[in-house]
Amino acid sequence: MKCIVGLGNPGEKYLKTRHNVGFRVLDVLAERAGASFQPVSKWESRICKVGDLMLVQPQTFMNESGRAIGSLARFFRWKSEEILVVFDDVALPLGSLRFRMNGGHGGHNGVRSLLAHLPNDQFARLKVGISGATGEALVGHVLGTFSLEERELLENTLARAADAVQLAASSGVEKAANEFNTRSQKKPPKETEDESQIRGHDCPEHPGE
Repeated sequence: MKCIVGLGNPGEKYLKTRHNVGFRVLDVLAERAGASFQPVSKWESRICKVGDLMLVQPQTFMNESGRAIGSLARFFRWKSEEILVVFDDVALPLGSLRFRMNGGHGGHNGVRSLLAHLPNDQFARLKVGISGATGEALVGHVLGTFSLEERELLENTLARAADAVQLAASSGVEKAANEFNTRSQKKPPKETEDESQIRGHDCPEHPGE
C-alpha cells in the first residue's frame, strides 16, 4: 500500500461535519506519527508522509476528489490496488466500520470522482458509518456536525478507524476487514433513493453533477 486518501470538504466551515470523517481519520494517523499535513498546490491536496505511506486530503471539494488523486497516482505510478480510501457512509450506523476491496460508488460523489480518474475500481475502501437520519433529513445530516451525545462514540470510532488503516497498511486489507468489519451486519443496507439523492449535495457551493 502506498497511499491513504481521506475524503472531505476543505475549509473551517466543513471541518467538523459528518461528511469529513475521512479527513479526521487521517488527522488521527498523522497525530500518532507526530507528523503534520502540508498544502501542495500542484496536487490540490494536503499531504503528510508517514513512513512509506502518503496520507492525502484532497482540497478540491468532495465531488472533484478524483482530480487530485488521479494526478498523484499518475505522477507516482501507483496502481489502484495500492490506494486505500477512507470516507463516510450514511448507510452504516455511527460507530460501524466496513472495508471493501473494490466496487462502485454506492452513491458517494467523492468515490464516483475517484472512479472517473483512476484506471479501475480496484482501490480498497474503508467506510465509516455516520447514519442517524433518513429521507429529507439526510441533506442537513451529512453536512451537519455531531451532537454532544455522539461525540464520545465518534472519537472512539475515529481511533478504531485509524487502527484499522494501520493494520491494513501493515498486514493487508483482508486481515483488517476480518478484524474491524462490523459483525452484526452481514451486508450493507441497500441504498435508498433518498440516500442516492443526498450525494448530490456534498457541499452547497459545489453541487454534484
